[in-house]
Amino acid sequence: MEAAITVFTLLFLLFLALGGYATVKAVGAAKRGVDRTLTQARRTVEDHTLRAKSFAQPGPAGEIAQLRLKLRTSMRATQDALHARVTEDESLKESLALFERLSAHGHDLDGELRRLESEPDRAALAERLPGLRERTERIVRSADSLRWAARDRARRFADDDLDTLSAQIDVEAGALRHWTETDQPATPPPWPEAPAADGPAARRTRPQTPEPSAAEEPTRPALTPPDPRPAHPWQKKTRPESTT
Repeated sequence: MEAAITVFTLLFLLFLALGGYATVKAVGAAKRGVDRTLTQARRTVEDHTLRAKSFAQPGPAGEIAQLRLKLRTSMRATQDALHARVTEDESLKESLALFERLSAHGHDLDGELRRLESEPDRAALAERLPGLRERTERIVRSADSLRWAARDRARRFADDDLDTLSAQIDVEAGALRHWTETDQPATPPPWPEAPAADGPAARRTRPQTPEPSAAEEPTRPALTPPDPRPAHPWQKKTRPESTT
């Protein structure tokens, strides 16, 4: 009895531990989902704000907003493209590592541009714009190169797979239509020509059998006299005459 109670107690504690672990995992997943949603919402708000500043603020301030928007859009698109395909193509891991290094430079530049948005000295800001523009172009060009290379690689693999699949389908289609080559009806042999009807042409083609002449005819046997007429039962016999 004590052993049964001990087993039930251990099972109860095990169920409690599993329940607690599942609860922690669920809470963590929910927290990550909430954080992801908040991050996406914050990015969306920042992008709309930068787009509005690029149109509303003329001069260096508006150009800085354009540079930030261009940088963020390119880096985010490249990150999404690499992360989406790295699970299918192991060779993209090296490309993803290179992007992480590039992303560090992008974050530094984005932070610097964000600080310069509130710079009151417009003249100093105008002097620094060419260098900021060049750094932004270099980072964006490198990110775009990685993204398009990954897309071209995926499209090439898709084209190769489609070519292989098309060739296999052609072979299978030919195998399914094998009767077109093996089951053709055989051509019947030609029938012999029917004998021509009696006529001049038939007589010309028919072999002539010579008729026997009179000298070659065999001697016919002479007619033998018929046997005496048989006596019928109704005929009376002739009685012999008496010689008295």
